[in-house]
Amino acid sequence: MSTDALLVLRQAIPRLSAAETRVAETIIGTPSLVVELTITELAKACGTSQATVARFCQTIGYTGYREFRVAVATSTSREQAERDRFEVDDADIDPDDSVETVVAKVAYQEVQAIELTARSLDRDALDAVVDALLVAPRIDIIGFGSSNLTAQDLHQKLYRIGMPANTFVDAHLALPSAALLGPGGVAIGISHSGLTVETEQAMQLARAAGATTVCITNFPDSPIASRCDLVLATQARESRYRSGAMSSRIAQLALVDLLFIRVAQRRYDAAAESLRVTYESIQDHRIDT
Repeated sequence: MSTDALLVLRQAIPRLSAAETRVAETIIGTPSLVVELTITELAKACGTSQATVARFCQTIGYTGYREFRVAVATSTSREQAERDRFEVDDADIDPDDSVETVVAKVAYQEVQAIELTARSLDRDALDAVVDALLVAPRIDIIGFGSSNLTAQDLHQKLYRIGMPANTFVDAHLALPSAALLGPGGVAIGISHSGLTVETEQAMQLARAAGATTVCITNFPDSPIASRCDLVLATQARESRYRSGAMSSRIAQLALVDLLFIRVAQRRYDAAAESLRVTYESIQDHRIDT
């Protein structure tokens, strides 16, 4: 479980009941309520019952309200310390923020995304993905919308060290390719929300064909994640001016870098030579200075 209780809460929303979602949204809006209120008082503030709040705490992985309360207090204290470091009062960008404040808030949000992703990343899952990639006869990297930018970045990195990687901008190309992957092949689906229909379909087809399926998502309990053998979770938060597509990008790219470096480590000599050859191949296309 992530060490950030508020992020655990955000990631759990897709699997919560309507009443539990109301509790989650209330806490996300004002985290201090958990620290300040008893379970009875919080239930009243959320317009629900004490039993629902207790069940909600257990649903998201805590033994009860007391443990959740301590975790939220720890998270909010850590977050305040980070805000103090960047000299920002809150993470959301307001219409009347100065350019200095906007720069500080965006830097704060992006550093948080990287640090939280690195801190909570499943290391065993990361190396299991690397193991699968190293022996794969073909690797399909599938992402649409903003996640396609991450897919292209991973494709470019793997392709330059001689890995048999493909990526697609058209679902009509991605889906047939996934269906033909076969045993030993690897399909990597990238979706911040874990709800992208085309990516979920590709993962189903790849799994049915016998390939290893991998998901990079911010929501490890999402539908796409349930179709995958291995899940690598990012830890990005949304804010008023930064939708999931924006806040996810920096976390996804950091995770892709970690994945690439682990692959390159394992085939160091071959990767170093491939990088040298590919670097030299484009030197004639650079402007002399």
